[in-house]
Amino acid sequence: MSTAFQTAVKSNVHHTQRRDAIDRLIDDRELTNLSILVQMGGLRGEFRRRALEGLAACNATDELEELADDTTIDASLRRRAADLA
Repeated sequence: MSTAFQTAVKSNVHHTQRRDAIDRLIDDRELTNLSILVQMGGLRGEFRRRALEGLAACNATDELEELADDTTIDASLRRRAADLA
């Protein structure tokens, strides 16, 4: 696990640090870790959406299609993943 991913999932991290960590994941094209963030139920929707948009920025069509079909995540995130795929 990368340091950026660990920062993104820690519970006691300031929101700006979490946002910066997600941006580093996007810059480094850590597609699997971004997908995990989208699936994390304990993470605020703002950060899950940021990870989803990051997948789109990385042209991660396969990951977006998988998330669009994943019934364990919120319906609004599935719809957005389908739109971005």
